[in-house]
Amino acid sequence: APVNVINYLTNDCFILFQNYLNSFNPITTIKYQLPAKVKSETIPTGRQAVNVKLIVFDILGREVTTLVNQRQNPGNYEVAFDGKKLPTGIYFYRLSAGNYVETKKMILLK
Repeated sequence: APVNVINYLTNDCFILFQNYLNSFNPITTIKYQLPAKVKSETIPTGRQAVNVKLIVFDILGREVTTLVNQRQNPGNYEVAFDGKKLPTGIYFYRLSAGNYVETKKMILLK
């Protein structure tokens, strides 16, 4: 799925937003924010790209699809998830970027 860069930002926190709409049928949008300044053991402070993965899992923890798997610069991003080939149910999406990992729940309701 194409990833849209919304704009660049100046804050210093990762955010994985709740998908919109939730519940959805069959398409929803997932937005996330990568900070302008990252500080960790492996990433020096500064505006730098990080490895980003956004993966969707089913209720049993099986990987459904990988929406993002690439290096990305700081900024706000959004990606569409199309569940038209999936059954109604609860799904989870997990964002991994640098040392940051967060998971949220979404509901596909057909």
